Amino acid sequence: METGNKDGNGNSHSYAGMWVTRDGYIRHELLPNGRYDEARGNRRSAYRGSYTIEGDHIEYADDTGFTADGDFREGVLYHAGMILYREHAKGEIQNG
Repeated sequence: METGNKDGNGNSHSYAGMWVTRDGYIRHELLPNGRYDEARGNRRSAYRGSYTIEGDHIEYADDTGFTADGDFREGVLYHAGMILYREHAKGEIQNG
């Protein structure tokens, strides 16, 4: 199992970074230390916790004990009924 954003060889995981819904309302930042920070609308850090990645599957555990999961498919994150796209420089999203 890969922990945080490191692959099995200790290299940075390709899924680390900012993921956003098309409207920008939900923002998941997958941090290099295996933590995530989720913002909702104007509420920064609405949820925080840890994540692990195995293959293209992500497991989230927030700091209150709530768990969720998702899957990366063709550069898109599908999580809890939401579709999130990788955010690039200047707020541009991939596949947006």
